[in-house]
Amino acid sequence: MAANPDLPTATPRRKAGRHRGEGQWAAGHFTPLNGNEQFKKDDDGLNVRTRIETIYAKAGFDSIDPNDLRGRMRWWGLYTQRKPGIDGGKTAILEPEELDDEFFMMRVRIDGGRLTTEQLRVIGEISQEFARGTADLTDRQNIQYHWIRIEDVPEIWRRLEAVGLSTTEACGDTPRAVLGSPVAGIAEDEIVDGTPVIEEVQRRIVGNPQFSNLPRKFKTAISGSPLLDVAHEINDVALVGVEHPEHGPGFDVWVGGGLSTNPKLGVRLGAWVSQEEAAEVVEGVISVFRDYGYRRLRNRARLKFLVADWGAEKFRQVLEDEYLKRKLADGPAPAQPAQQWRDHIGVHRQKDGLHYVGFAPRVGRVDGATLTKIAGLAEEHGSGRVRTTAEQKLLILDVEASRLDSLIAGLEALDLRVTPSPFRRGTMACTGIEFCKLAIVETKGRGARLIDELERRMPDFQEPITININGCPNACARIQVADIGLKGQLMLDEDGNQVEGYQVHLGGALGLESGFGRKVRGLKVTSEELPDYVERVLRNFQEQREAGERFATWAARAEEGALK
Repeated sequence: MAANPDLPTATPRRKAGRHRGEGQWAAGHFTPLNGNEQFKKDDDGLNVRTRIETIYAKAGFDSIDPNDLRGRMRWWGLYTQRKPGIDGGKTAILEPEELDDEFFMMRVRIDGGRLTTEQLRVIGEISQEFARGTADLTDRQNIQYHWIRIEDVPEIWRRLEAVGLSTTEACGDTPRAVLGSPVAGIAEDEIVDGTPVIEEVQRRIVGNPQFSNLPRKFKTAISGSPLLDVAHEINDVALVGVEHPEHGPGFDVWVGGGLSTNPKLGVRLGAWVSQEEAAEVVEGVISVFRDYGYRRLRNRARLKFLVADWGAEKFRQVLEDEYLKRKLADGPAPAQPAQQWRDHIGVHRQKDGLHYVGFAPRVGRVDGATLTKIAGLAEEHGSGRVRTTAEQKLLILDVEASRLDSLIAGLEALDLRVTPSPFRRGTMACTGIEFCKLAIVETKGRGARLIDELERRMPDFQEPITININGCPNACARIQVADIGLKGQLMLDEDGNQVEGYQVHLGGALGLESGFGRKVRGLKVTSEELPDYVERVLRNFQEQREAGERFATWAARAEEGALK
């Protein structure tokens, strides 16, 4: 495996006016080419923990070095949150210090979405004691707190780590939490269990200084489910369960997916890997990114740009020749999933005869008190195993048939739906302007109100539908791959007033004919108009669809007038 190169003390002279390539270490371009690369060269982000514990937590917010505050602290899952009262029009105008509140978002890393009830209870207790009750489920299977004071961070870490949880590299230019199937190891239809691979990736990668300075963030997804339940098409590297005709069950390798302002779907390398060699392959892909990734411009520093420039064939060749030192077996592509829903909501039989129960809060918004109650229900009715999903949902595992009715009643009493409407089931939202410094509009509350309004207006609508709401163009809520994707922006209403609104993407999809949504020229919707607009488009879909036709397929062929 290629090692993290030592940075040279001197650099060769270059002609004035020429940049030093794309900042690729493997091409000898070690000189930092932007501020982020400079502060990473100055000190590894992992080292900031000592300063947090020994200086900042004792001296307070004002003692934090700016490069730690807006840079290295991310390596330990901490972002400053948005100062209250700053409207979306100021997002791109104000300096970072003007947007910063003296509180933090803290992200708890949950690789594979795997939690015990003891861990979930601790997460809930921390939420209530230190985070004003906040505890949002993310679409990367993590849990996020808000209102965290720097003075409380060491104690929060102590409590999380006492039960085997961590915030290590939950943010920053690092390998982020690994997405995994929430039903790994228990699903009746599973091709291969990804759990051992996730555990080995964690052991090799997380907190390892060889991988703590990547060009930008790196996202991994590993699932052996035929439902393709980890959004593999939009991760930097993804392993998808397949059955090889000669070698048996293993994984198909994908690289180079990602959304944000320049979305790209991942590509297959055409390689099959066994469960035993899968973690080594993931480590190899991360190493390629570290050494060959673009470090000159931040907006080109994701793996998707390197893959787009190289192509799958060259990427595979470099991975095999320089990092693995061997050829990978060729393998088949995964089959299309048999259903559109991939969130595991509802009651499902496990391969051991027990059941798992998936349930939906509104847009991933829960609270610490609710999480502790969920832990209690899981202990009473199951074995103490809980899972988060890549769709902002939760599962309780290992429930006997005789306990199902009691569990479902307990969840419904908490407003957690086991049989939710398509609107609750299919609507996701990012953090939004409530806490995020990049956001332009509000999202969580808007999404919750939209769900309630659509349930009231269209109680008989039962088709699978995804509505993803994002507070800015960065696509944390996957707007380009939703049936209805809503990108927050400011716009003028009919009276010429500046109001919150959304640009609309229609007909995106993952898993079933993956692709990005269609943008209709001039189609923007104010926040107040949103329920009317969504209802109108869905009624047009109901009237015009062919038998069995999905929304995404209809939206791709529909006349523009039906989409406005």
